[in-house]
Amino acid sequence: MIGTLLIVLLPGPNSIYVMSIASRYGIKTGYRGAFGIFTGDSILIVCTVLGAASLMHAFPWIFTLLKIVGALYLSYLGFKLLIASYQRWNTVSSEHDIVMADLPRLDQIHPYRTALGISLLNPKAILFFLSFFVQFVDPDYAYPALSFFVLAVILQIVSLGYLTALIFSGVKLSSFFRRRHKISAVSIFMVGILFFGFGLKLATSTL
Repeated sequence: MIGTLLIVLLPGPNSIYVMSIASRYGIKTGYRGAFGIFTGDSILIVCTVLGAASLMHAFPWIFTLLKIVGALYLSYLGFKLLIASYQRWNTVSSEHDIVMADLPRLDQIHPYRTALGISLLNPKAILFFLSFFVQFVDPDYAYPALSFFVLAVILQIVSLGYLTALIFSGVKLSSFFRRRHKISAVSIFMVGILFFGFGLKLATSTL
């Protein structure tokens, strides 16, 4: 419980993305992103149960390929955020335009699908499941699947609770940022830089 809570609270692409879209598109969209994270984490748990760590140790090129794809994807999202930051910075001063600026339609950002991709390629999540999560499953226990299930339930409850807090925090901050588009632009820029950092971290990570 303590280890899961501390790791979940560490800033990562999952939490930052969910808070970002919640602040820009509202609670419903934030939860669409949160359930994308929930689905991605569930897939990673299943892969862990099926022996993903052993597979990657046996075939290191799989992990290398995953790192490359993940780093490129996170960097791509970071690049899009930098473009959004530039557009936001140059928006006109009309209050209506400030509210509407830099808000693509939801069918263009695909919050669930994007969050799912971020979750599956999240370096923090991958290393957590492959290196930390499995340490709490006793290989000599008669029902290891039960251990995995209990651990997965604990993790998802903690994660969903944390993402819920971020969603409502993001919504609270949205009115502040919409009226101060320069500050909003700087914030989007910083998030974009963070995503580049996450990509770099994944590219240099080891099992």
